[in-house]
Amino acid sequence: MEDISLTHLYIALAGLLVMSAFFSASETGLMTLNRYRLRHLAREGHRGAMLVDSLLRRPDRLLGLILLGNNLVNFGAASVGAVIALRLMGELGLAVAPIVLTPLVLIFCEVAPKTLAALHPERIAYPAAYLLVALGKVLNPFVWIINRIANALLAVIGIRAERAADDAISREELRTVVIEAGGIIPRRHQRMLLSILDLEQVTVDDIMVPRNEIAGLDLNKSPVEIVETLYNSQHTRLPVYRGNIDGIVGILHARRLPRILKDRAEFDVQQLENILQEPYFVPLGTHLQNQLVNFQRTRQRSALAVDEYGVIQGLVTIEDILEEIVGKFTTDLQAHHQYIHPQPDGTYLIDAGVTIREINRQLHWDLPADGPRTLNGLILEHLQTMPESGTSLRIGGYAMEITGATENAVRTARVTRIPGADESGGTG
Repeated sequence: MEDISLTHLYIALAGLLVMSAFFSASETGLMTLNRYRLRHLAREGHRGAMLVDSLLRRPDRLLGLILLGNNLVNFGAASVGAVIALRLMGELGLAVAPIVLTPLVLIFCEVAPKTLAALHPERIAYPAAYLLVALGKVLNPFVWIINRIANALLAVIGIRAERAADDAISREELRTVVIEAGGIIPRRHQRMLLSILDLEQVTVDDIMVPRNEIAGLDLNKSPVEIVETLYNSQHTRLPVYRGNIDGIVGILHARRLPRILKDRAEFDVQQLENILQEPYFVPLGTHLQNQLVNFQRTRQRSALAVDEYGVIQGLVTIEDILEEIVGKFTTDLQAHHQYIHPQPDGTYLIDAGVTIREINRQLHWDLPADGPRTLNGLILEHLQTMPESGTSLRIGGYAMEITGATENAVRTARVTRIPGADESGGTG
């Protein structure tokens, strides 16, 4: 070592510190990369991204390589630093060297490069991948031995490095990604993406037209009444039944009507039955995501929802599901709020047959939606009795007054949000 000049030792120390900074920055940059952007760039053919992706497939090997290199250069830097101190200060230098090298390594080889890599991971990780791949080929035997020993120790506590693949992103995590990407995704598109994710939580029960509101055609009526119903119907598809919806015969499509309505006087019910389509049934509780796929697979656009006893409980259409994603198709604001009527005093007069989900969506409220589907059901569940008009109650942070009721149902209610109230509270 006496033949090596101080200048060469300084150069060697500087080089080792630079290499230490490289390994520190590489580790942080590789581990903080946006994995989804990385995979996108890799699929696009970005060479650096492809190399990083291959390195990250086995994080145990990557960390073994980085830490092996980092420790080698750090110990080398410590040794060279000790030699320099010994040359300059004699034996006293051996005590001074750690005091000088520690802040030097901490600042220039750890904190600064890791902070830079955390702030700009792509600028560090992609170029570093080329050198790490090359080093991996040289140091592979040593890395393999170190990893075997480390993995054996981890296996003792039940951890297998081979199983350390990335877990698939969950629905809630994907929701977070969409929400945080609000700056680059238009708000309307963001709402649509979130609605698509919510299809797994919403069932046909939540959006179907209830049994008592299904508009259909009763074949037990007179031909004159049937023709009048057909001419006045605003629906593209009409359930056809005898007596009530449980006597369903088929589904009538509007495009087939001209065949049988050329002349009212010659209308024949048998001709009507001949052009009906077979009804399509789905069970209650079917998630909208599955039902959308079922509609596509069966080439159907509407379905009758039945309970466990096979009794028809409602009607759901593909348009209903699409409206869950993109919002209401109608531009008629009056039709849009036909069940919810704002009042001059700030309250809302609401048809009790409307669903809780629709009320929450229209008014941005948070009425409990994990129980009864409709406002009528919510009120009856809380009162446990059939109320009379004028009855008042409080559900969570909402005050309600029943303004219309029959013997078996609440028809209308005046509802208002109580300012500052806890909406998750119980019944008052």
